[in-house]
Amino acid sequence: MVDGNPFAKALELILGLDQVLVGIVTLSLQVSLTAVLTAALLGLPIGAAVALYRFPGRALVVTVLNALMGLPPVVAGLAVYLLLSRAGPLGSWGLLFTPTAMVIAQTMLVFPIIAALSRQVVEDLWEEYREQLQSLGASRLRAIPTLLWDARFSLLTGVLAGFGRASAEVGAVLIVGGNIDGVTRVMTTAIALETSKGNLPLALGLGIVLLFLVAMVNATAFLIGEGAKRRLG
Repeated sequence: MVDGNPFAKALELILGLDQVLVGIVTLSLQVSLTAVLTAALLGLPIGAAVALYRFPGRALVVTVLNALMGLPPVVAGLAVYLLLSRAGPLGSWGLLFTPTAMVIAQTMLVFPIIAALSRQVVEDLWEEYREQLQSLGASRLRAIPTLLWDARFSLLTGVLAGFGRASAEVGAVLIVGGNIDGVTRVMTTAIALETSKGNLPLALGLGIVLLFLVAMVNATAFLIGEGAKRRLG
């Protein structure tokens, strides 16, 4: 049972930079940012390559990428768990119930979003600039970085959307991370645990921080999109 106003106590934890709260938020940001960066490094060039090249099974690849954008987090978590468990092919690496396992799970969730978006955006730009690029002697491979740079504002919006999904995800990180105090406890899993324990001030404090981060991401994505429209206009 919590005495006093839980919301007021939550604000005290935030403004007082409570060590437990700061530690959880810091780990959450480290895991999500690493996952999004990894997914972007993989998804942007792969999505662009799928957009420009024609190969057998391309339609299937596009369909799978689009379908995986809605991949349930618990399914991603289960897949990573089976991969990293002692009976799995990578069990000897000892990564299960570590932040690395959480990064892998979140990367699996974010990668399809970035890859599918970059595929669509780059394909549209290729149709628009193909004759111009080919007249300059640019091959499809050399056109990839040019098109990615030209679409950077649209793609950055997709990357931010990926970060929003990663930071708010709970199922996958709970399965592969185990919600270990001080090791793999992130904002979403901590909110669920502290609420069940009745520690509402900490749960509310983490919830406020998470809402603030999600709002900042959405606002940034909106401003980037509006800025891109003005430049094109």
